[in-house]
Formats: sequence, C-alpha cells, structure tokens
Amino acid sequence: MSNTALKSRISVVNKLKPKFVYDSTFEQSDAEVQFAPQIAVDDSKHRDQYMPDNVTKDIAKRMHYAAYRWHNAKSISECQRWDRYYHSLRDRIVVGNRKLVYRAVRQKLLSPHRADDLIGDCHLVLIQAVAAYNPWLGIRFSTYAYTCLVRALARIGQRQSNDWLTRSASLDSLPEGEPGEELEPELTSSSHFNVFEFLRDEHPLLSMREKMILRLRFCSPEIISNPTLAIVGKELGLSKERVRQVQALALDKLKKALLEENLSTISQ
Repeated sequence: MSNTALKSRISVVNKLKPKFVYDSTFEQSDAEVQFAPQIAVDDSKHRDQYMPDNVTKDIAKRMHYAAYRWHNAKSISECQRWDRYYHSLRDRIVVGNRKLVYRAVRQKLLSPHRADDLIGDCHLVLIQAVAAYNPWLGIRFSTYAYTCLVRALARIGQRQSNDWLTRSASLDSLPEGEPGEELEPELTSSSHFNVFEFLRDEHPLLSMREKMILRLRFCSPEIISNPTLAIVGKELGLSKERVRQVQALALDKLKKALLEENLSTISQ
C-alpha cells in the first residue's frame, strides 16, 4: 500500500474515533496494564440485573483508555485493535445498564402505543451517556444516565405536545376558518390528551356556548363529516363569523390547558 493510500485510510479511521474523557493516569508507564481491556471486571453475573456502579466505573475507565490509545495509534492494525476494545467495553456498559431505559420509559411513558419507539430512542441516549460519562468524578453512572434519559423523554414529550398543538391550531391560521383534516383518533384517545374531558358540562374551562360549538363541529359521532361554520351558526342562531370567533377562542383555551397538563405529567 502506498504512503498516500495509507494516509488516506488513516484519515478515514481518525474521523470515526470517539471522544473520550482524559485522565492523567493514561500517561503512566503501567497504564496499559492498569487499564487492560482484557482484565476488566467480570460482569457476566450481572447480565440479568442492574450493573453495579463500581463495575460500570471500572469498565468505563478502561473504555476511555482504549479511546485514548485509539486516538494515539500509529498504524491501522493498532487503530483496529483499540477500536475493538473500545466498542466491546462500551457495549458491555450499555447492555449492563439497559434496564435503566425500561425504567425511565415505564415511569415517563406518555403514549403507550409508542413504547417501542421510545425504548429505541432511549437506547441511543444511553449509548451517548456511556460515551460521555466521567468515571473519575465520583458520580454514580445510574444517576447520570437516568437523568439523561428522563431529560430526553421530556424533550420527546414536548415535541409530541407541540405536534399535537400544531395539528389543532387556531382556525385563524387556517383558510376560511375550516380544518384541513380531522383530529387523528390516537391523539384524541390518549389519556394525556383527553379533549372530551374539557367538553363535559361540569368542566369549568369552556363556556356552554364554546362546548356546544366544539361538540357540533367535531364530536358528533352520528355525523359523517363535520358541519360547516355556517350550518352550526344556523342551528345556534349565530353568524358564521361569530361561530368562527367562538371556536377559535375555545381551541386556544384547550391548547393552553393541554400543554399545561402535558408539562405537568412530564415533570412528575
């Protein structure tokens, strides 16, 4: 292999190198023995349980050392060797702490039908947490990783909430005040987005007129298509424009209430 080809290949490998947490002990003469990947603590007996933090810390230190050696490797074979060590150690931590993902999703689950998607997203967050974890700071990995997972789920919940609010935007922003599509059943049926709770007679959020208009417009199961503003206005003795105004005000109230409810659920 020519020098040019070798340098090109090394350049490609370098771009794949992960970031790592540096510690001064990496420079010690016995560092390779101290952080040898082959003699990391045996974690096989913890495969079906949470990996103890002392085991996680031990493997994490060796993982960062492997990344450090990977960055300083002088040949392709050396890069590949420390690459294997790094990913092997990283994956051991991820597998050993995977139950943190299920715990976080179970406690912060917003939509049961999206559990699989959330678990997949959270596994990516866990991998990132493992790569960024500093085992020399004295912080428990389980605490650090769980905090990362909860924050990620909060961001996902906020995006879901924003998406729902966008779908049910005020009719002022829609052509001629008419909705372009009906609300999706999965959104209205979710326990966290139960719009119909706000339409009950005893609920104080909306006025009786606002409830009546929303019921006629969107919640009449015997009607195949939503009645137009003009039809609702004629039934209630109101102009089309007045129905549009009342409906827009009611939807704005609902959006604010649902957002507050969702944020409250995320923070619990």
